[in-house]
Amino acid sequence: MFKAIAFDLDGVITDTANYHYLAWKALGDDLGIPFDRQFNEQLKGISRMASLEKILELGKRTADFSNEQKLALAAKKNTHYLTLIKTISPADILPGISSLLNELKEANIQMVIASASKNAPTILAGLGIQDYFDAIIDPDSLTSGKPDPEIFSQSAQVLGLTPNELIGIEDSEAGIQSINAANMFSVGVGEATSMKLADSRVDSTAELTLDFLKQVFI
Repeated sequence: MFKAIAFDLDGVITDTANYHYLAWKALGDDLGIPFDRQFNEQLKGISRMASLEKILELGKRTADFSNEQKLALAAKKNTHYLTLIKTISPADILPGISSLLNELKEANIQMVIASASKNAPTILAGLGIQDYFDAIIDPDSLTSGKPDPEIFSQSAQVLGLTPNELIGIEDSEAGIQSINAANMFSVGVGEATSMKLADSRVDSTAELTLDFLKQVFI
C-alpha cells in the first residue's frame, strides 16, 4: 500500500494553463515573438526560466538578453499571471479532485505538491485546499527541473518516505519522466499517446479515486 501522493498542480488539481498561456503570449508579443497554443504545449511542466528560454529560442533572441534581463522578463510574465489568477476559487478545482483529497485525508495518506510553479501556495489558497497538503516543494530549492527526478525524490524525502512508497500524478510527459526517474509509481492524466510512459493512466481527473489508485499501484 502506498503511503503518500505527490501531485503536480497545473492540469491535475486545477487548470491554470490558459492563464500561463495568456501571460506568456503577452510577453512574447511584447518581444515580437508570436506563438500559438500548440507551441505553448512545450512549456507544460517546465520551470519559468526554462519556458522563457524556449520562447527566446523560438524568436532566435536568446543572445539578446543578459541573465539579469531574462530574470526581469520572467518576473514581468509572473506579475501578469498573478493578476490573471486573482479570481481563482474552489470552483476551479478539477473534477473529482475534491473527493480524492477527502478520501486520502480520511485514509491518513500524506499529500505533497511537486510543481514547477512558484505560485503553488497562492493558487492552493485561492482554491481553499492548502490545508490538505503536508508539504509543498519549493522550486527554488531545486537544482534541476522536470524531467529530472529531483522534485519527486525531494517529495519522498520531505515526508520521510522512500520513492516506492509514493504515487506521483502528472499531466505532462516531462512530469511522467520525472516520476519514473525517481523510481516512483506514475499515474498520468491525459491521452494515451502523451502518457505512454506512465505506469497507469486516466483520461480525466474525474477517474482518480482512492479505490482506483489502490487497484493500479504495484
